[in-house]
Amino acid sequence: MSGKHHEHVHAVVLDNLDSQGVGETSSSSNNPIAATETHHRATIPPPAGKDIEFQHNVSDPLNLSASLKLDSEIKANTSRKRVGLRKGNGLEKYYESQNQSIHAMLKSVDEHEQDKLDDHGKNTFLHALCVKGSLIANIFLSGLQMYGAVSSGSLSLFTTLADSIFDPFSGIMLYMAHRAVNKVDARKYPSGRARISTAGNIVFSFVMFSVSLVLIVMSARDLAADKEEETNKFHLPSVLAVAGAFATKLALFFLCWTVKDTYSQVDILWRDHRNDLFINGFGILTSVGGSKLKWWIDPTGAIVLSLLISGLWLHTAYDEFQLLIGVTADREVLQLITYISMTHSPLIERIDTVRAYYSGPRIVTEVDIVLDRNERVEVAHDVAEELQIKLEKLPSIERAFVHIDYETSHKPVSSLSPDTPNHVSLPYRSLPLFFI
Repeated sequence: MSGKHHEHVHAVVLDNLDSQGVGETSSSSNNPIAATETHHRATIPPPAGKDIEFQHNVSDPLNLSASLKLDSEIKANTSRKRVGLRKGNGLEKYYESQNQSIHAMLKSVDEHEQDKLDDHGKNTFLHALCVKGSLIANIFLSGLQMYGAVSSGSLSLFTTLADSIFDPFSGIMLYMAHRAVNKVDARKYPSGRARISTAGNIVFSFVMFSVSLVLIVMSARDLAADKEEETNKFHLPSVLAVAGAFATKLALFFLCWTVKDTYSQVDILWRDHRNDLFINGFGILTSVGGSKLKWWIDPTGAIVLSLLISGLWLHTAYDEFQLLIGVTADREVLQLITYISMTHSPLIERIDTVRAYYSGPRIVTEVDIVLDRNERVEVAHDVAEELQIKLEKLPSIERAFVHIDYETSHKPVSSLSPDTPNHVSLPYRSLPLFFI
């Protein structure tokens, strides 16, 4: 590529710096930038005998590696004297994120797949320990906290009990969901049953919200009653029981933290242990406060904890609803899909549209590619099929749909109804690749 060509590519991708959070990208027929202008390989005839698709000798056809920032460059560009402390920290994070995105795009699909397999293979024992250990511990701790709440009569400890007693059920539900996803009848569920865990989380969230409302009503009734005693009766064994549960949750928190980024199932458990640490700690403080300071501290603490629990579970339900209804994928995923599609075959002249959205815990992607209008049907089919197979090898992709077109003058077909606002369209020059 010539220096002039590199400047042209950089001008194309720099325009996307402000286009965060877009669920799809598309090209425009009015755009003067064609694929044959931005990467000359589209005009290179394939070798004899390999007219369907062939591997490029160039591992970095868009020269992305030239935009990687060395540690010395990042340090120089983010120095306090040059941009100030606050801006320097933000700029440093930006450069690090940019480097990670470029490294991800320069990896082959097979490398992405192998990295995921390696991570799962190395941490199989830790995964089993986190899931089964959390389940066994939650069953034991729910009994321990039940003793603490019943023996003391503390509403704060009853609130921690309500949260704790549902932990074994959530663990069992996660385990059953995992088995259901792995053992699926393809004829009955052609798209799989991965969304069963998402639906289960939504149901469980509203159950916990309902329990929290009951505890709020009980605590409010207790506050409305006029007690003659200044404080509640202090019961040391119940406090020690909940303190033991706190220590166990702390150990599980650190255990799950080691592999939470590898397994989504463990990440859910890690977040649950994190929430339980605060709930149990706050419950102990308000229970002891009601026994040693003022009686109303205990029911007030129960109300605060119940509001916190209901808020956390409503937020979880909202996040799961977003995945279920098809929220857009992260910007980094769109970048990777777009780059793989652009560099897949020299027969692809343009990328018309790229969509990526969640369908449960994993992503469905749609890519519209433009081939020569005179291309043979079998050639066009094989290019699209190979791209589909390649995209579906990515760990986060559940299904990929590749559509073939021969021009971009028409409006991309949308499945949305006429009453629904149409999708956002971006020109080819705004494809989600970015450099400085």
